[in-house]
Amino acid sequence: MKSISSTLGSLGLLVASAAMFTGCSGNSGQQQGMQMSAPEIATVTLAPQQANLEVTFPATIQGKTDIAIRPQVTGFITKVNVDEGQHVRKGQVLFTLDQVQFQAAVDQAQAQVNSAQTAVNTARMTADSKKKLFEKNIISDYEYQLSQNSLRQAEAQLATAKAALVNAKKNLAYTVVTSPSDGVVGSIPNREGSLASPSSAQPLTTVSDNSQVYAYFSLTEKDLLSLTNNGANSIDAAISAMPEVQFRMSDGSTYPLSGKVATVSGVIDNNTGSSSARVLFNNPQGVLRSGGTGVIVMPSNRDNAIVIPQKATFELQDKKFVYVVNDSNKVVSTPITIDPINDGKNFVVTSGLKAGDRIAVEGVGTRLSDGAAITPVDPAKAPQQAPEAAQAAPAQK
Repeated sequence: MKSISSTLGSLGLLVASAAMFTGCSGNSGQQQGMQMSAPEIATVTLAPQQANLEVTFPATIQGKTDIAIRPQVTGFITKVNVDEGQHVRKGQVLFTLDQVQFQAAVDQAQAQVNSAQTAVNTARMTADSKKKLFEKNIISDYEYQLSQNSLRQAEAQLATAKAALVNAKKNLAYTVVTSPSDGVVGSIPNREGSLASPSSAQPLTTVSDNSQVYAYFSLTEKDLLSLTNNGANSIDAAISAMPEVQFRMSDGSTYPLSGKVATVSGVIDNNTGSSSARVLFNNPQGVLRSGGTGVIVMPSNRDNAIVIPQKATFELQDKKFVYVVNDSNKVVSTPITIDPINDGKNFVVTSGLKAGDRIAVEGVGTRLSDGAAITPVDPAKAPQQAPEAAQAAPAQK
C-alpha cells in the first residue's frame, strides 16, 4: 500500500509541475505578443501644396551717400555748428576754422592787386605818350616797343596778383566747412581747439543721406548660377525678375517698407567666393542708418510642391532619407533630394516622393528601422497618446 500511495503522490507532483510550466509558458507568450505588436507611429499622406519659403542673407546698411567731411585748409577749429545725429541741409555750416591768417592773406593779396593796378595805369600812360611821340617820329621804334612791353609786363603782374587774391579768398571761404548734401551728421571726434587738416586720417564728421539707404549682401557663385539658370539668362534679366525683399532688423522686427535688388557686382571676390548685391530701401522716417546690420529676406514660393517636416528625414552618407509606409504598413527607407531653400522646419522635396505617398513623421532615427511594421496614426492624435502610455507604464510595473 505504501508503494501505491507513493506512486500517486509522485503523479500529483508531476501534474502540478506541468500546470505551473504551462502557466508560465502562457504568460511568456503573452508578453512576447505584446512586444511584437506594431508601435503606433504618426504618419502623413503627401499632397501638393503652396510652399512659401524665404532665403535670408546677412546685410549691412549704408546711406545713399555717406560723405566724409574733411577741411580743404589746415587750421584750428573755432566753432562746431552742429551736433551728432542732427539733420542738416545742403550748404549748412558744420565747422568754422580760425580765419585770422587767411583773412590776412586776402588783405595782402588785395594790396598786391592794387599795387599791380597802379603799375598798369602808369605803364599805360607811358605807352600812350610814347605812341604819340613815335607817330610824330620824335622817338625811335625801339623806345616805343619798350613802352609797350612794360605795359604788357605790368598787365601780367596784375593778372598774377588777381589770381593770388582769388586763391586767398577761396582759402578764406574754406575755413567755413559746409554740408555738401542733405543728411544726418555722424560722430564728431574733434571739437573746438583741435587742429583740422586735409591730410588727417580721421574726417571731421560724416554726413549720411538716409532718405534712401542701400543694404549690401553677398551672393555666392552658386547663387549667381542659380539666378541666371546656369547662364541661360542674363544677370540683368535675373535681377528684374527677382521679387521684392524685406529687411529684418537687428531686433528681429521687419522693416515696414519693401525693397528691390538694384545691382549685383560683376566681380566675384577671390577671397570670399561671393559677389556683392545691393538693395535700395526708401527711408522717409530715418529708421535705417548707415552702419546698421540686419538680414535681407527674399521670398521663394513654390507651386504644387511636396513639403515634408524636417524631423521626418535622416541622413546617411550625405544623403537624405525618409521612411515611406507601404500598403502592408511597413516602413521602407527611401532616398530623396530636397530644395536647398528651407524655412528651418520643412523641406521641399524635388525627387523621391510623390503625391499620395505616406511617410512616418515621428520615431525617425530612434524607434524605426527599415522594414519595421507600424500602426499608422494621425499626427494630431499621437501627442495625446504619448501621455497615456507614460501613465500606463507604472501600472504594469
